[in-house]
Amino acid sequence: MHRFPLRTRIGSLPRGRQRKADGFTLIEIMVVVVILGIMAALVVPNIAGRQEQAQRTAVESDLNALANALEFYRLDNFTYPSTEQGLQALVTQPSGYPEARRWKSGGYLRRLPTDPWGTPYQYLSSGERFELYSLGADGQEGGEGSAADIAFETP
Repeated sequence: MHRFPLRTRIGSLPRGRQRKADGFTLIEIMVVVVILGIMAALVVPNIAGRQEQAQRTAVESDLNALANALEFYRLDNFTYPSTEQGLQALVTQPSGYPEARRWKSGGYLRRLPTDPWGTPYQYLSSGERFELYSLGADGQEGGEGSAADIAFETP
């Protein structure tokens, strides 16, 4: 009669055919490296393009906030600050023409924002209309791509 051992190892190979599982084979490591390379090739371009998009969104948000503050200034003073008075008129009471007789105590902004590249926003005014813009990544007028100017004009 044939007896089975009381303790059997499920899925084990006979003793002569067992192999050591001490580490990974070169092929296994190469497969993992190739998979990581493919994943990096797909993900990195998507992340790289996001920074430019985030900077543009930040500029548009700042320009809208500045435009809102300029509208409140106009409602109080019946005109926009002149180009010479500039955006600083939203933080401190301006002098010169047009006079800001009803300027709100405390101002319309706590401080003036700068664009994501550290450059102050540009402001032009005719008194009835204004234009706000960022000079873009290069800090110079004109340009293309991330160096392009981003503008906000009153309708």
